[in-house]
Amino acid sequence: MIIEQFINERVVQMIAYVSAVINQTLHYTELDKFIVDTMEEWASLHVTDETPSNAQERVFWHLMHEVSLHGAQALHQNLFFKSEMNTCLEFFNGIGSYPIDCIGWRPIA
Repeated sequence: MIIEQFINERVVQMIAYVSAVINQTLHYTELDKFIVDTMEEWASLHVTDETPSNAQERVFWHLMHEVSLHGAQALHQNLFFKSEMNTCLEFFNGIGSYPIDCIGWRPIA
């Protein structure tokens, strides 16, 4: 699987998972599991370049790192975090601008 295809598929899934957790139609542990599974699959690609290829990928990695750092439960408890994640989702959906302070780098082995 090529990196661009991997990211494009995961962005669609990330939108669904984060939106569902925010809307409380999915338990946050499911988002945490998605993050872990995605990182394991990414590691199997053996990527050595840490630079994202475009803005969408940069925002994707930013969101992945933020949810990993804060935990998906923060989407219920931290309004600032929830707002930041919504900004990323709006960018993915083409209705928002590039998130301020977005720092997304690929994890490398």
